[in-house]
Amino acid sequence: MTKITQYIQEAKGKTLFSIEIIPPVKGESIQTLMNNIEPLMEFQPPFIEVTYHREEFIEKVINGRIEKIPTRKRPGTVGICASIMNRFKVDAVPHVICGGFTQEETEDFLFDLHYIGIDNVLVLRGDPVKGNAAFVPEKGGHAYASELLEQVVSMNQGKLLHEETESTPTNFCIGVAGYPEKHFEAPNFQVDFEYLRRKVALGADYIVTQMFFDNQKYFDFVKKCREEGINVPIIPGLKPLATRKQLTVLPRIFHLDIPIDLVNAVNACKSDKDVKQVGIEWCIQQCKELMDFGAPILHFYTMSKSESTQKIAQAIF
Repeated sequence: MTKITQYIQEAKGKTLFSIEIIPPVKGESIQTLMNNIEPLMEFQPPFIEVTYHREEFIEKVINGRIEKIPTRKRPGTVGICASIMNRFKVDAVPHVICGGFTQEETEDFLFDLHYIGIDNVLVLRGDPVKGNAAFVPEKGGHAYASELLEQVVSMNQGKLLHEETESTPTNFCIGVAGYPEKHFEAPNFQVDFEYLRRKVALGADYIVTQMFFDNQKYFDFVKKCREEGINVPIIPGLKPLATRKQLTVLPRIFHLDIPIDLVNAVNACKSDKDVKQVGIEWCIQQCKELMDFGAPILHFYTMSKSESTQKIAQAIF
């Protein structure tokens, strides 16, 4: 397997293509997911990110009492990574999250990834439990992505949680998230930027940004990173608009701005089919500007659907 940073170095300035997919809901066939990945393989993605989803809770009446039962709605990240690598012969990059894991469980999870030949991980705090406003760490788990990052770095150095002797080091290339418009929980952009600076100082090898629709946000973010000594690759994350509803949903969930020209174009549409076309055309223009700027990789949040991403990639690669 090859590290993300190696792919970027070997591309020698050429912009690469990558995607993020989500596991199917428990009980659904993996074949639908594979069928949606297949059309995107013509663009030769060096890697495919696979999200990880923490536990949720369902309510059941047990002995006359309503009890919350933990469940995982989208399990299978490790298995899907193995299937992707076997079927498509590309690297799989799993998300590793704080939420729902103790440090011991995280260590075991990372060894599972190491044993199947995965050399890249994206380290994230993760979301709160569904229905909770605030993130609460697992008892014995990590509260911040920086803490989780430190654990991965320690394993790369051959240090385990409770072992007195050194173990065989892992070899993970570690990605972290960056927020051109700041993380929604940060009081301001500068505080959020300092968190990012700390993660890079701790050993992050590259950054993948939250989605954005205004390229200037990315350009300014990269400029600030470079001026303040953050020199690791910064990969822009992209998602084409697909429905009118996303004009309100995406800013609420991800706390980002949607440019007025895009808002006006969407509002002029008569159907979501028209909105999807507007989203594709806007993203194509974004991609062309990002390539001219020298973005190392264009990373698409596909939600495991290929149609819009395929049309965009056909126009630019």
